[in-house]
Amino acid sequence: MKNFGFGIDNLLQDPALKAKLGGRRVGLVAHPASVTTQSEHSLDALINAGIRVERAFGPQHGLRGDRQDNMMESGDFTDPRHRIPVISLYGTYRYPQPEMLNGLDVVLFDLQDIGCRVYTYITTLRYFVKACMEHGVELWILDRPNPSGRPVDGMYLVDGEQSFVGCDLLPMRHGLTIGELAIWFADQLKCSHPKIIPMMHYELSSSPGFGWPLSRIPWINPSPNAGSLNMARCFPGTVLLEGTTLSEGRGTTTPLEVAGAPDIPVDELISLMEPQSGIRLRPCCFTPVFHKHVDALCQGFQIHTDSPDYLHDAFKPFRLMAGFLKALRQLLPEYDLWRYHEYEYETDRIPVDVINGGPFLRQWVDDASAGPEELDTRLEQTELDWLDQRHPYLRY
Repeated sequence: MKNFGFGIDNLLQDPALKAKLGGRRVGLVAHPASVTTQSEHSLDALINAGIRVERAFGPQHGLRGDRQDNMMESGDFTDPRHRIPVISLYGTYRYPQPEMLNGLDVVLFDLQDIGCRVYTYITTLRYFVKACMEHGVELWILDRPNPSGRPVDGMYLVDGEQSFVGCDLLPMRHGLTIGELAIWFADQLKCSHPKIIPMMHYELSSSPGFGWPLSRIPWINPSPNAGSLNMARCFPGTVLLEGTTLSEGRGTTTPLEVAGAPDIPVDELISLMEPQSGIRLRPCCFTPVFHKHVDALCQGFQIHTDSPDYLHDAFKPFRLMAGFLKALRQLLPEYDLWRYHEYEYETDRIPVDVINGGPFLRQWVDDASAGPEELDTRLEQTELDWLDQRHPYLRY
């Protein structure tokens, strides 16, 4: 992969693109992984290049990525280096308000996503597509890799089940970059298309990264618990555990790569799960130091996609974790599995339904008469339909 560059690199290296921003008042949506290929933060790089950035916006976890957990809100502050306001979009407001955009000519959107519907940066993306259109502000998307690559997994969000962790009718793992997704959002919203600044020399299907330019750029956590490429690949499945009493590894060094609890028979569960080719499922123990099962020894397993036998197109993280939940229900029918708490500002809905985008998964897990073919049929239909629907939006 020669001379790979993020959208931000393309912008900074293209005199014609930079000239279009000359003298214009610019806003930047960014977080800690918003960097150039030389690991310079986009805010610094833009200002050092003479671009007039007047304010920045921080999504969930904040511009600095310092907010560890879900529903830990960030406040506004003044950037200490550049003395510009930084506005939180995970606090009092999550949708950009008119006064936040007032006086701006262009918003540059430069968030690193991980390719899953539940990851809230794409909700923020959709909000900006709509808000910028409503207020006559240009929106430029500085495109970035999708670490999950092109494979599709999970079910569509059911219309009427939208939330901050499910903003549109996407499957769980959609396989689009943020630039591609922005155009899809614009079409759903019947908005004008934002300007996409593409990546340079992005080889999406190259091994061993399969969507991430492995060995070309470092991994920088886009959120505190997104600690590795392995996590990004596992997340469309392991995120389901946030709606259960099982630990997804928050409070350990491998969050969202492990699954477990103090009181589950791991070996029996694994034997009941349908095997998946292309990954290693390793039984393990872990003790969370915060979050669910704090200070309790959990028995579980870790998913490994970073071994030589990894098969990128075969790995279905959603299907794997759905099978795990089903096996647990079959083995321990009375297990207290589902959580009932406020999840991402949804106060009257069951959290796993919010995450899944509808009640089907929970109902399938709880229905003793429902077999794997019912889930598999829905997953296969979703994949075939989405591959056809997304095709016109592919740029790489």
